[in-house]
Amino acid sequence: MARTTHTVTNQPPPLVGYDVFTGDRALVEAVERHLDPGLLGEARESLALLGRATGSEQVREWGEQANENPPRLRTHDRYGHRVDEVSFHPAWHRLLGRSVSAGLTDAWGRPGGHVRRAAGFLVATQAEAGHGCPLSMTHASVPALRIEPELAEVWEPAARSHVYERALLPVAEKPGALLGMAMTEKQGGSDVRANTTEARPLAAAGEYVLTGHKWFCSAPMSDAFLVLAQAPAGLTCFLVPRVLADGSRNAFAIQRLKDKLGNRSNASAEVEFDGTTWARRIGEEGRGVRSIMGTVTATRLDCVLGSAALMRQAVAQAVHHCAYRNAFGGPLIEKPLMRNVLADLALESEAATALGMRLAAAYDAAEDGGADADRERALLRIAVPVAKYWVTKRCTPVVAEALECLGGNGYVEESGMPRLLRESPLDSVWEGSGNVQALDVVRVLRTEPLSLDAFLREVGAARGADHRFDRAVRELLAELADLSGIEARARRLAERMALVLQGALLVRWAPPEVADAFCAARLGGDGGAAFGTLPHTLDLRSLVERARVEV
Repeated sequence: MARTTHTVTNQPPPLVGYDVFTGDRALVEAVERHLDPGLLGEARESLALLGRATGSEQVREWGEQANENPPRLRTHDRYGHRVDEVSFHPAWHRLLGRSVSAGLTDAWGRPGGHVRRAAGFLVATQAEAGHGCPLSMTHASVPALRIEPELAEVWEPAARSHVYERALLPVAEKPGALLGMAMTEKQGGSDVRANTTEARPLAAAGEYVLTGHKWFCSAPMSDAFLVLAQAPAGLTCFLVPRVLADGSRNAFAIQRLKDKLGNRSNASAEVEFDGTTWARRIGEEGRGVRSIMGTVTATRLDCVLGSAALMRQAVAQAVHHCAYRNAFGGPLIEKPLMRNVLADLALESEAATALGMRLAAAYDAAEDGGADADRERALLRIAVPVAKYWVTKRCTPVVAEALECLGGNGYVEESGMPRLLRESPLDSVWEGSGNVQALDVVRVLRTEPLSLDAFLREVGAARGADHRFDRAVRELLAELADLSGIEARARRLAERMALVLQGALLVRWAPPEVADAFCAARLGGDGGAAFGTLPHTLDLRSLVERARVEV
């Protein structure tokens, strides 16, 4: 008798062969909303091209390979010469090359550049999040480079290039370059003013040599790094190239690579500057934090976008699984309680996407120099730490709940969900963890009244459309009116500001069923602490269908 015990039934097909961009209604609508109509056609075409590649079986395999074969440190060559190089699996280079060629380091000074680039970043990192680190660092380096026009003239075109060149060469010989950061030291962490790395000035103006140890150096294979060090007048920002103009290697000793929870395809390192490490000053001595803030803000927004990407991919996988998986007499997606869970997850994902894309649009408006430029710049100053605090905090519970929707299958590595879960806490730690963000919000409230005014104007544009939203705004205003004991309740305040801001965006622009659900559950108190506790009277089916990918 033939055995039929291994016949496979009731298993969903893999979610591959689809357009990650076009299949994301919330993202498509955000691009259409925030981009000039004259740019839309070309932008949609290029984003759809990137979306189809990201959803392809080949690119998904690259993501798996890059994580299964993490980078390796090679400190010396075969002859004993110190080389301090990091080697990567070919899949890593393919991923990075594809994303660079898609313009994901090219936003500054490009019409609609930040919205287009943010959408592309949100799409590309769904296939593999680790390669988003060098993309983000390179993109974010531009504000710091522009402080020194001579540096910007050389390095900005290389950073914004659509060509990926992996070889370590002088920047003048490279069609494209990547930049990283080395800020954190083991005794200080986020308290960069505690840094002890020393910068000693040389005879030539703006040139120094560095001595010190950096506890976290992001993307150590990059062509140059933004570094904070103590100059004679205080903490200062520097550019440290890997290869000097004459072709010789700068003193940049990689001591070890970090063994991380997630983000395993990407290298993070400890590096040593031995007293001969050449550096070029950026900005004035003693103004290092001020010089680096534009870069920090840009990377914080990428944390929001990266978390939104992880949420979106996790939700897409969960909805897809439940659409094909049958249990208790029918498809899981049709079961009222599972539909509630999926709708709640989809709601959180859409709110994150809407907020991240609105802030990208604020960057474009601030750069354009129009009538709203100052207000948009002020909005970014407070809304970015608010968004960074809240969206990155929501990422891990969203991914964990989405994994649970797949049951035991989701706990197995082959599903891809464990990699998403390991990745999910990173953005809440990178560029300042939760307390740092919340305290930054407090700092802005105390010292930059124009930022609070810009925030309230943004929120005020949605007033009158939903009574639960209006009540939440009144409660927030009451809390903002009294700043006593503000540090101890900074997290509570940042959370409320984020929810009100997300609510304002959804009330203005999302379909009614999305805005209604958000206001009910996130602002009206008609939702529980766990996902899947939305009021059953809401249009949950529409929320789930909106999040579903058609393959």
